[in-house]
Amino acid sequence: MLIEIDFQSEEAIYMQLRNQIVLGIATSVLQEGDVLPSVRQLADDIGINMHTVNKAYSVLRQEGFVTMDRRKGAVVTLDDNKAQAAAEMRRHLRVLLAKGICKNITRAEVHAMVDECFDVYEPQE
Repeated sequence: MLIEIDFQSEEAIYMQLRNQIVLGIATSVLQEGDVLPSVRQLADDIGINMHTVNKAYSVLRQEGFVTMDRRKGAVVTLDDNKAQAAAEMRRHLRVLLAKGICKNITRAEVHAMVDECFDVYEPQE
């Protein structure tokens, strides 16, 4: 999986890393049971501090996307807690919708964006 960090972005590097791993899981680039690179290896590959990678892995673990194995390291392990995931999505979605409303984005435009984004993650038949 190719990780690209935007060092000019206002978004924290550990969150960029976390988001790219989540996107990798959602698009099946990463599968349950896959072992992520070690903290040191990923930090070296991207050119960032090991603590930054460690923080991203910690967030992923807290969110139920990975487990930490003493021998293997970070392993993709999906948590089935749908209610928790839905509540988290709702919290984030409220803020995103509020931003959109402030910029006059319509309900129809939001629905079209959601459909467009969701299509990326649905398996093609």
